[in-house]
Amino acid sequence: MNQQQQAREASAPVHIVYLALGANIGDRQSNIDAALQRLGTAVKLDMVSSIYETEPVGYLDQPCFLNMVCRGTTALPPRELLAFVKQIENDLGRQPSIRNGPRPIDIDILLYDDLRAEYEDLVIPHPRMTERAFVLVPLAEIAPDIVEPVSGKPILYLAQAMSQQDITRLTGEHHG
Repeated sequence: MNQQQQAREASAPVHIVYLALGANIGDRQSNIDAALQRLGTAVKLDMVSSIYETEPVGYLDQPCFLNMVCRGTTALPPRELLAFVKQIENDLGRQPSIRNGPRPIDIDILLYDDLRAEYEDLVIPHPRMTERAFVLVPLAEIAPDIVEPVSGKPILYLAQAMSQQDITRLTGEHHG
């Protein structure tokens, strides 16, 4: 990296982002590991939750998911971050499918600083995160005290208020 690139990176604003990862076809753990590795090229990951096995939501006739949440920092603006995670999904074999259908990897932007934004292709915070135990439980594990910007409630409170019947923390924490 030359001095100009270093200066640009040093002056680029750094944003705290929380991302949710899920996989339910292929080698689920390897898919999540590969996605985390690729994310690390533009998002400096500093916290990674345990892996949870969860029942599918919406379309039920499919295998169980492995889900987790990570936190990191990035200089990418929101829509560039979206394009980046969509490229990772494509690279790891995600194909267009039915809504909530099976997939080798799914990466959702949950939170981006305390931003509340609505673009044509992206809503931040994630519009359904507060309805999903498979998002809130791992998020509460790594960031229990952060406040969800729309409800104004701490993540731990939101997670505890949900049924956690179909979510199982797998033994051992995932360290990337």
